[in-house]
Amino acid sequence: MSTRALSTIRAAAKPVDSRADRLVGAIGAGAAGAVVLVLAGVAISVTRIAWPSIVATGGAFVASTAWDPGRDVYGVLSFVWGTVITSIVALALAIPVALGVAIFLTDLGPLPFRRWVSSAIELLAAIPSVVYGLWAALVLAPILRSWVEPALEATALPIFRGPSFGFDLLCASLVLAVMVLPTIAWIARDVLAAVPAELREGALALGATPWDVVRLVVLPHAKRGLLGAILLGFGRAIGETMAVAAVVGSRPAVSFSLLSPGYTMSSVIANEFPTATSELHVAALAEVGLVLLLLTLVFNVAARLLVARATGPTQ
Repeated sequence: MSTRALSTIRAAAKPVDSRADRLVGAIGAGAAGAVVLVLAGVAISVTRIAWPSIVATGGAFVASTAWDPGRDVYGVLSFVWGTVITSIVALALAIPVALGVAIFLTDLGPLPFRRWVSSAIELLAAIPSVVYGLWAALVLAPILRSWVEPALEATALPIFRGPSFGFDLLCASLVLAVMVLPTIAWIARDVLAAVPAELREGALALGATPWDVVRLVVLPHAKRGLLGAILLGFGRAIGETMAVAAVVGSRPAVSFSLLSPGYTMSSVIANEFPTATSELHVAALAEVGLVLLLLTLVFNVAARLLVARATGPTQ
C-alpha cells in the first residue's frame, strides 16, 4: 500500500477516533459521577432520616451509653465501643496470619503450595457472612464456653473476667478475624508483589537469605501499603453485621472484659430496625448508621490512599 493511501486512511480515521474517544470518556465520566451521586444520596438520605434524633439528642448521642427505646433514650457510645473492641481484637489475631500468608505467597512458599493456599484464601473470602455467623453460633461459641473461656478466666487477667457465656465480644472477635483475614492477605500480597524485583535480587546477590530479604528489604519497602491493607481490613470488620449479630450477645454496655456480651453498631441496626415503631427510635438507628458510615468512609479512604501510594508508579 502506498504512502499516500496510508495518509488518506489515517486522515479519514482520525475524526472518528477522536469522536469515539470523547464518547467513551464522557461515558466513563458519567459512570464516575453516578457513583459519587449514589454515595452522596445515601449520606443525605440517612442524615434526613436521622435528623429527628440529631435534633433531640445532640452531642449526648455520641457520649451516652444509655439505650432504652421504651423511654426514647438513645446513646451510641456502647455500640461504638463494641465495634472498636471487636475490630481491634480481630485485627490483632488476623494480621500475623494474613501477613504470613502474603509472605508465603510472594517470597517464601514453594510454587505448588502457593496455588493451594491461594485457593483456600479465595474460598474463605467467598463464604457468606451468614454462614460464618451460623458456624460461630453452633460450633465456635460452645467450644469457647466449655473449654477456652474457663481457661482464660483462670489467668485472672482483667480482660478475661466474668462468666463464660460463649456469646460475647471474644466470640465476635474470633469470627471477625477469620472474615477479615482474606482481605488483608490478598491486599498485602499485591503490595509485597509490587516491590521491585531488583531490590530482592540485589539483596540475594549480597549474600542475604530469603528471610533476610523479606525482613530487611521487602517489608520496610512495603510498610505503607501493608498499613493500608490493615486499615481496609479494619473497615471490613467495622461494617460486618450478620456474623457478629449472631454471637456478640446483644447487650448495650461498655465492658473491658472480652467475656462480656456486647453490641456493635451494625448488629443493633440489624436486630432492632425491623421492630422499631416510634419515629425517634427509627431516627436513632439511622443516626447509628450515619456514625458507622462516617467511620467506614474515613478508614477506607485512608487505606486506599496508602495502598495507592505503595503500589503506584512512584514506588
